[in-house]
Amino acid sequence: MTRRMTLSFSVRDSKTCTTQVMTWTRISRIRLQKDHFVSLTLAPLKYLPFYLLLKFFSQDNDSEEDEDMTIKPDDSIIVCASNDDDVSHLEIWILEVLSDGTVNMYVHHEIIIPAFPLCTAWLDCPIKSGEGKGNFIAVGSMELAIEIWDLDLDEVQPAAVLGGIADIKKKGKKKTIKYKKDSHSDSVLGLAWNKEYRNMLASASADQSVKVWDVNTSSCTVTMNDHTDKVQAVAWNPFASQILLSGSFDHTVCLKDVRYPSHGGYKFPVSADVESLAWDPHSEHSFVVSLENGTVTSFDIRLASSDPTSATKPCFTIHAHDKAVSSMSFNPLVPNLLATGSTDKMVKLWDLSNNQPSCIATRNTKAGAVFSVSFSDDCPFFLAIGGSKGKLQLWDISSEDAVLNKYGKYAAQKRPPKS
Repeated sequence: MTRRMTLSFSVRDSKTCTTQVMTWTRISRIRLQKDHFVSLTLAPLKYLPFYLLLKFFSQDNDSEEDEDMTIKPDDSIIVCASNDDDVSHLEIWILEVLSDGTVNMYVHHEIIIPAFPLCTAWLDCPIKSGEGKGNFIAVGSMELAIEIWDLDLDEVQPAAVLGGIADIKKKGKKKTIKYKKDSHSDSVLGLAWNKEYRNMLASASADQSVKVWDVNTSSCTVTMNDHTDKVQAVAWNPFASQILLSGSFDHTVCLKDVRYPSHGGYKFPVSADVESLAWDPHSEHSFVVSLENGTVTSFDIRLASSDPTSATKPCFTIHAHDKAVSSMSFNPLVPNLLATGSTDKMVKLWDLSNNQPSCIATRNTKAGAVFSVSFSDDCPFFLAIGGSKGKLQLWDISSEDAVLNKYGKYAAQKRPPKS
């Protein structure tokens, strides 16, 4: 077992520069401030494509600079949380698909954050107002608190902080920690935003608990203690928004209706520590769980039993990778298409049709140990990949013959239909 000291689901070495968590999103506001690059620390030059360096250093007038600083409504955005030389930051990447099919990808700006990031979740609920839509990223870390940052503003402080330490008192060698009300008491390992109830954010922690937060009031509304070991991942059901999954190092996945937190829920036993969870966006009853032993297992929640002595049988289990499967992502457009990433440095595409999974493509993207994979909602054939080498990678899966042969009819569709 290769469990890391940081207890994160993705980072194996806190000294390694890691693009460990990624979130695709779209910025809806007009544009960021004109002097954004001046007021924020630039991303390390090794992360910036050469064409961006030329654009940045050769500005001739204000109009050209305005154009380069503007994030257009049809730009795709990738938010990466990473650590480099003990400095943690959020990198906001722009992905442009030009008319000739050429792809430009570059860092637009970066936000320095105070703690080592372990997980992220994007949310569009305006903090404290609840009206309209915003552009925020929640970050979980080893510092117990969950910080929510406004990606549209040039800020040095988070827009909101959920939980954390209120006070530390030392008396000799004894240290007493006072936590803020309802705070986690250990590292935050997983986050999930509820797209239906947009003010709700779920968190998983090494303190063995799962919490649901109201981001408008910065308060915890529900605390659940259904696991006996660290909780690594949480995921909301996209079809039934009150249903929450949590996965733990205790080798179980728990399904709960958060309206009834005292109910014991339904347990799905697995064979190793849980790494990640993903609901199938094309089937309201199915989810997959990836494990530290390299396997991926699928369950149908209709087969669940509240009897703890009755184990729910999986729909399938595959030995997907040689090491931990740290991340998974369902394609939002193509049914039964799942991407998996592993610390064995490989990324794989799976066809899960009829619960008979088959691997249709494999790639070593040179990202190092893979910590995060994520399909884009706006460009479903683009898969973003982050790993231990600290550089964001992009895989256009439509370049794979096996993908085009099987899913070519979807290639002409730019994005999935609205639900």
